[in-house]
Amino acid sequence: MSLDSLSPHINLEQSRKQAKDLLKTFRAGERNAIAVVRSHHPRFKGLDDALATERQFRLADAQLVVARLHYFESWPKLLQHIETLERQDPQVARFEKAADAIVAGNIETLRELLRDHPELVHERSTRAHGGPLLHYVSANGIEDYRQITPPNAVEVARQLLDSGAEVDATSQAYGGGSTALGLVATSTPPRRAGVQIPLIDLLLERGAAIDGIRPGQSLVRDALANGCPEAARALAERGARIPDIIAAAGIGRLELVVQLAAEAGERDLERALIAAASTSGGHDIVRYLLDRGVDVAAAPGWTALHAATGEADMQTVELLIRRGAPLEAKNMYGGTVLSQAIWFGFHGDPARIKEYARIIDALIAAGARTDAYAEMERHIGEIRRRAVA
Repeated sequence: MSLDSLSPHINLEQSRKQAKDLLKTFRAGERNAIAVVRSHHPRFKGLDDALATERQFRLADAQLVVARLHYFESWPKLLQHIETLERQDPQVARFEKAADAIVAGNIETLRELLRDHPELVHERSTRAHGGPLLHYVSANGIEDYRQITPPNAVEVARQLLDSGAEVDATSQAYGGGSTALGLVATSTPPRRAGVQIPLIDLLLERGAAIDGIRPGQSLVRDALANGCPEAARALAERGARIPDIIAAAGIGRLELVVQLAAEAGERDLERALIAAASTSGGHDIVRYLLDRGVDVAAAPGWTALHAATGEADMQTVELLIRRGAPLEAKNMYGGTVLSQAIWFGFHGDPARIKEYARIIDALIAAGARTDAYAEMERHIGEIRRRAVA
């Protein structure tokens, strides 16, 4: 099933066809279909591909997955939403139109809707996340096909806030208690669009809770866990709490790592090593922790070498190789360091393709196996080709 066909403009015929297509492709063993099912069907979460395909998967299961892709809890709730749209319920239609305007950066349409219907800024999506319009600026915790950040996202957010949007309004995304600031700080689209930090600054200027609103929450830690180290550093620089040595390592605070290391347990030191390897500029912290005796092969999810490979940090990769980091250790997805480097070569930042190619060459020179899967050598050649194109 192609996810490209998913959009807010849904109808019954389209949704039924998507469910049937998903059923067919899942039973045929297509990896994209299996991945979609594993991500969105509660009975398949946590299973690898082999175990997932062994389980019975019926049309009702496919319908549930399609409903979840649209952020509805069940197929009947998706059908209810479609019926509401078809009878042109003005309140739902206005919200959907405003959400479309936000992700398209169509500020004139949004301004007109908010002028004519000022209550709209306080209304919430009828989807399972129940988010207000302000959350659509984050491109996170909302329907996947609306996870888009326009270049003028800061102006869009300002328009919503000027119109009365509650800065710390929460949604049910990720278990509940999600705020716009937390969603922005952990979101890839605004990071890639270059507006993540300006959005953070705007939300803080308007009074957003810098540490989130859940007890014990740390947005610095959340940003790091979601691959947004720049946001984590920005929050820390603006006064956010740094909860532990792992967060301190992830934002490159060597002096704080040294201060906290004496009281940290072995597990936290290992996670701090991986956090430091996961961020640009963490080389000195990696060296310090290795000199303290932290195990270079520690792998709570993946090793430090996996992490440095994903960050395309050649200096840290070379340090870890010299210190004996295992080349064939597997990450949580079953990938070796080299296979992960290849994955990033195809799916990471295209501007860093030369760094990924250099890391691949360094791993091979250190002895990494090039036969971990059937297409591995061909993929290596393709990344090398792209790096010199």
